[in-house]
Amino acid sequence: MISIIIPAYNEEKKIGDLIAYLYKHCRKEEAEIIVVDGGSTDNTVELAQKKGAVTVTSPQKGRARQMNYGAKNAKGEWLYFLHADTTPPPTFITDIRNAVDSGYDCGCFRLRFDSNQPVLKFYSWFTRFDIDFFRFGDQSLFVKKTLFEQINGFDEALMVMEDQEIVSRLKAHAQFSIISKPVFTSARKYENIGVFRLQLIFVLVVFLYYLRVNQYVIMHFYKENLK
Repeated sequence: MISIIIPAYNEEKKIGDLIAYLYKHCRKEEAEIIVVDGGSTDNTVELAQKKGAVTVTSPQKGRARQMNYGAKNAKGEWLYFLHADTTPPPTFITDIRNAVDSGYDCGCFRLRFDSNQPVLKFYSWFTRFDIDFFRFGDQSLFVKKTLFEQINGFDEALMVMEDQEIVSRLKAHAQFSIISKPVFTSARKYENIGVFRLQLIFVLVVFLYYLRVNQYVIMHFYKENLK
């Protein structure tokens, strides 16, 4: 069984359609869907339950903490971490199984945006390369549960870059697969903030992270520049 773990916070506009889509393309006996809520003030939890997902509320908000909490509640031998605004290809279960059968214990998909904006197409093109700098949480992540537990999961001290950081630790223990098919993620932030401005913010966040700047400073910089 694969446990699909979705961290969520106020995602009522997306969560219902995503769960319906996932169950359309996988059988309930081969996958469970766990929505890990971070204290939503909208109808995220109710909609997730209505669509048949298991819902749990994380004791602490934060993507790393929520995903770790979901993993603790997962029954599957394999974990698949998916953002609420990202949609995997219809064949995602088969794609993951094929990677597993090829000897990979962890991996992700390539990335595309739900937009025809040429610059966003150019950005997503780089996700085909096996370079940690081009690994993003929106690409989703599959990992064998025993391996995830061996490396102690996501680093809960990180408020940003937790998805990229875990990839480097996984690679130290196992072969990492980049599945050639893409997941589609929302371009809503780019549309609201501006393509070039938001990408510059992301690049600066990455550099601040690798310069080991305090996480609270990075998060403050990120939130202030999104206003």
